[in-house]
Amino acid sequence: MSVSLPIQTRQLPEPRAMLRLIKPITWFPPIWAYLCGSVSAGVPLSDHWGMVLLGMVLAGPIVCGMSQAANDWCDRHVDAINEPDRPIPSGRIPGRWGLWIALAMTVLSLAVASLLGVWGFWATVVGVAAAWAYSAEPVRLKRSGWWGPGLVGLSYEGLPWFTGAAVLLQSAPRFEVVVIACLYAFGAHGIMTLNDFKALEGDRQTGVRSLPVVLGPEVAARIACTVMGMAQALVIALLVLFGKPLHAGGAALVLVAQIAAMRVLFRDPKGKAPWYNGTGVVLYVTGMMISAFALRGLA
Repeated sequence: MSVSLPIQTRQLPEPRAMLRLIKPITWFPPIWAYLCGSVSAGVPLSDHWGMVLLGMVLAGPIVCGMSQAANDWCDRHVDAINEPDRPIPSGRIPGRWGLWIALAMTVLSLAVASLLGVWGFWATVVGVAAAWAYSAEPVRLKRSGWWGPGLVGLSYEGLPWFTGAAVLLQSAPRFEVVVIACLYAFGAHGIMTLNDFKALEGDRQTGVRSLPVVLGPEVAARIACTVMGMAQALVIALLVLFGKPLHAGGAALVLVAQIAAMRVLFRDPKGKAPWYNGTGVVLYVTGMMISAFALRGLA
């Protein structure tokens, strides 16, 4: 379905609209994951604060901000249906400025990543490529309710965690670190599925086959919560296996609290999805940091 964008009279973007374009509220997950990775590396953070802070800025405002700009540019016709007040469809970022901002931030991402060594640079290359593969034609993995959320979960949680550890170590992290990071990235598939609820109508009209569109909100919500719960249950089991029962207990309490929140979500999946994303996700990332400290103790 073709959607016409409004006639634009501005020539330069509004500063506030540019800030909204890169969505500061989305920066927290990759920043937190990068910090979890740094903690899990098992080296003294006080000796590497510069690298930790630079990596957090790279993961959040720069790379995540770039991905949001790229996504808004590629989704401008979808947003004209779902959220016409967004910066691009509203005309507050006119012409091709959205694309130019995304491309400029892509270059900035790689330039800053070069300061983090070989591991930081190449991990950022993967993250940047994933951002464009998710949003842009002809790949546009966002069209798939399975591949799209999986790629975003990997980019938001797994890759920053891996990078945070690898940058401090300047080598590949331990097997235990990689496994836990991958499990939390897998669980984040569910978080991204719930995030798709806000774009349900526009996705349906423009052919994006998100799980809420294909399966309906009720089934999609149950799949999302099952994925999140399974990932954390496996993390808890591994923490016990690693000889960290107290950390496993803390992660288990966090999961129990999430299950209580999931029961609320199931009563009205479409209406409660934003509430769960503000409640259950906080609990989810709390479990991530508990696991990071458990891994730190193994170093």
